[in-house]
Amino acid sequence: MSAEQVVRDFLAAWPRRNIEELMSFFAPDAVYHNVPVAPLRGAPAIRAAFEGFLIAMPEICLDVVSLAGRGDVVHTERIDRFQLPSGERFDLPVAGIFELRAGKIVRFSDYFDLASFEGPSGLKL
Repeated sequence: MSAEQVVRDFLAAWPRRNIEELMSFFAPDAVYHNVPVAPLRGAPAIRAAFEGFLIAMPEICLDVVSLAGRGDVVHTERIDRFQLPSGERFDLPVAGIFELRAGKIVRFSDYFDLASFEGPSGLKL
């Protein structure tokens, strides 16, 4: 499977809210970096962050605006859509970069405006 397809499949998995499925895309030594804050290193740290998002938000959908890859590097432009427990929704424009090794994500870096996430969500990253 191409790196582009792995990334598309990972992004498409979020609405299903299955932490095992989400984590199946990552290598054990992967790094997840929401660039405004410190990176998370290793699958256990990434799992904890993803579980936190799933607990805090009943709906999460990561919509691809554009996606381009070369080899094992994939760049995405997305609109990440969140629903809060109150029913309120907010959208977050994101640029993401994925690096893969042997079909698994080893680096996932998202670039976005931190205040545009923390303000509406009430979460501190």
